[in-house]
Amino acid sequence: MGKFRKKYTAHFSESEVRAKKHLGQHFLTDENIAERIADTLSLSGYKKVLEIGPGMGVLTKYLLKKEAEVHVIEIDTESVTYLRENYPQLEGRIHEKDVLKYDLSQIFGEEPFAVIGNFPYNISTQIVFRVLEMRNQIPEFSGMFQKEVAKRICEKEGNKTYGILSVLVQAFFEAEYLFTVPPSVFNPPPKVESGVLRLTRKKNQKLACDEKLFFRIVKTAFNQRRKTLRNSLKSFNLPDSLREDTIFDERPEQLGHDAFIELTLKIQPYAISDQQ
Repeated sequence: MGKFRKKYTAHFSESEVRAKKHLGQHFLTDENIAERIADTLSLSGYKKVLEIGPGMGVLTKYLLKKEAEVHVIEIDTESVTYLRENYPQLEGRIHEKDVLKYDLSQIFGEEPFAVIGNFPYNISTQIVFRVLEMRNQIPEFSGMFQKEVAKRICEKEGNKTYGILSVLVQAFFEAEYLFTVPPSVFNPPPKVESGVLRLTRKKNQKLACDEKLFFRIVKTAFNQRRKTLRNSLKSFNLPDSLREDTIFDERPEQLGHDAFIELTLKIQPYAISDQQ
């Protein structure tokens, strides 16, 4: 991404929405960064966009300039009231719901849609897991996270920050860390830096192995990430002949998503994959 243009800041009056700590709200005040985040969407292969946690709409206003049907989902009643008063063009597309619990097919049916947002730190990883569940409908996902979370999602194998999210996301999406955002452009400022990433669904997202089993193996392996796979996957009760395979000498952080697919294929004949 290019260098920041001259920063210009949104000015919010005292009468507007106050950030609520229990909702993890940190309102972005830099219009330039908001526009850059909106521009991360390609709008290729879909016409609908869901913004999670719009707050006072600093990102929303740039999404509304694009040729897309923009929906927003917000749990904060005060923010919902503000959006209804200030963004009349969103009429009928402001959903006062908890994105982690609401059935998004009520909004989009089976149509594809992108997801974007300045995500609350306290639920950001849960949002990613929700996107993974709906990956068949979500070709693109972008937005702002705590920097270390964004970096972890995009990390490659062989690094200590590489983990469950890295493997599962990269199995289905191309992950790009785009740019870092300082605390000073938020109200209130968080104690850490933020990072913006983009996930673009792979053209061939169907795994060559049992997908439920793949999820189980990845999660089980990283639950004891310091152990070799031979030890961390003991609960699968695999035969000794299989456990002698050299792949079981590795630790989970040493395996890329393709190697985890290979591992799943080796385990598949011996495992019951009826749950994730």
